[in-house]
Amino acid sequence: MTPPPRFNFAGHLFDLNRERASRTAYIDDRGTLSYGQLEDRSRRLAAALHAAGIRREERVLLLMLDGNDWPVSFLGSLYAGVVPVAVNTLLTPDDYAYMLDHSRAQAVLVSGALLPTLQEAMVRGGHEVRTLFVSQPTGALPDGAKEFNAALAAVEPLASPVTTASDDPGFWLYSSGSTGKPKGTVHTHANLWWTAELYGKPVLGLTEDDVCFSAAKMYFAYGLGNALTFPLSVGATVVLMAERPTPDATFRRWVEHKPTVFFGAPTGFAGMLASPKLPTREAVALRMCSSAGEALPGEIAQRFKAHFGCEIIDGIGSTEMLHIFISNRPGDVRYGTTGRPVEGYEVELRGEDGRPVPDGEVGDLYIRGPSSALMYWANREKSRETFQGGWTKSGDKYTRDTDGYFTYAGRSDDMLKVSGIYVSPFEVEATLMQHPAVLEAAVIGKEDADGLTKTKAFVVLKDGGTVTEEELKAFVKERLAPYKYPRFLEFVSELPKTATGKIQRFRLREKEKQA
Repeated sequence: MTPPPRFNFAGHLFDLNRERASRTAYIDDRGTLSYGQLEDRSRRLAAALHAAGIRREERVLLLMLDGNDWPVSFLGSLYAGVVPVAVNTLLTPDDYAYMLDHSRAQAVLVSGALLPTLQEAMVRGGHEVRTLFVSQPTGALPDGAKEFNAALAAVEPLASPVTTASDDPGFWLYSSGSTGKPKGTVHTHANLWWTAELYGKPVLGLTEDDVCFSAAKMYFAYGLGNALTFPLSVGATVVLMAERPTPDATFRRWVEHKPTVFFGAPTGFAGMLASPKLPTREAVALRMCSSAGEALPGEIAQRFKAHFGCEIIDGIGSTEMLHIFISNRPGDVRYGTTGRPVEGYEVELRGEDGRPVPDGEVGDLYIRGPSSALMYWANREKSRETFQGGWTKSGDKYTRDTDGYFTYAGRSDDMLKVSGIYVSPFEVEATLMQHPAVLEAAVIGKEDADGLTKTKAFVVLKDGGTVTEEELKAFVKERLAPYKYPRFLEFVSELPKTATGKIQRFRLREKEKQA
């Protein structure tokens, strides 16, 4: 089964759920949204975009905290044939200035709390947009901006979805780059359909009786599937949370809204297990949990199951493949592994010569499947490097055992995954070296007591330079997204280098293992 050649994913979801008009689709911090309201508001947003002069295939930046207006914005854009560019809400004005210019966004859908950061980005980048749609404004609106609810109330719902092809560009997600510059990953309308049909339904086994809650935000590929594609494809209910997914914030939703399926990352699961406020098994309704973003240590999964009686289904996906393509399965969890390939995807491990490696040997991970992105926008070199014919090179290294289970073995480059988000060591190093006291810096990954990766910086000071560890950490936090700062920092007299002066990060990693 495949989607038809003429296919609009938003129209597809609305058709599926029209008989569920009175059922709750979303619960956020401010109220509920039924399936009927979701369709009506999304179709009104589509009409409002057209009324603002936004044409099909033009991009709109989606910079919103998780809440009921997020799915309305995403689906309304798809319905209008417009391409939403969903972006991380934790970035800096410089990051957004780059994304506005790179995507040539013609409008921005923005949460009021994020409007000052966006305005600073627009000043710095100089990119002009036609209008802003501001959700839950916290003050006076800029000239020409539209309050979200007022913009929807001023138009009639768009009668029918814009005719799009299944392979038309549907939306973008930004993927972190090894040099720090994000890559605009272009996905199709059909890619969303494929992830629901290949993973959401058969692997997770979601039904309309489930209540889904994702710690991963909707601007992540992982969160988009968890909180929109999968539950809406079966008529389930979704709990959304605007605030950071701290253990306390997560527990409140578990106890109040009783989600049956929770989607998280290993760092989050470790933090929850360490919390003195961990709920009892009887206080929650979890039947299953999903983990992705970084390798899940088996010890964390076993402790979680012992407490809640609930399996954590670990898997690996990517922005480029949109969601998970290797996964453990309910009733078939081999802790410490990422599981087996999801049906519908082919997976190969290849050596440096491009040939498949035998079981037990480390190889570069390649995936072939129907949810692969089309390209990186305006980046031919990286597109050709990653999207090779029908195969997508993930940048991860894995081993496969004789039973077909895959185990994570690190990255093919120096990129780090911290709390499920890619961090470029080069970007952090360059920022550290902006400090007047710093001569050189090198950043690597360091495992904490739970076996999870955190960033560690080795810093060489200039002669006579003085700065404290906390001052340097604060310096980085002021200039980069907060999650990128080094959790550990060590001052050293010199860095290991090759004869040509290249920093040998592998020697620093070896040093950490021996410590």
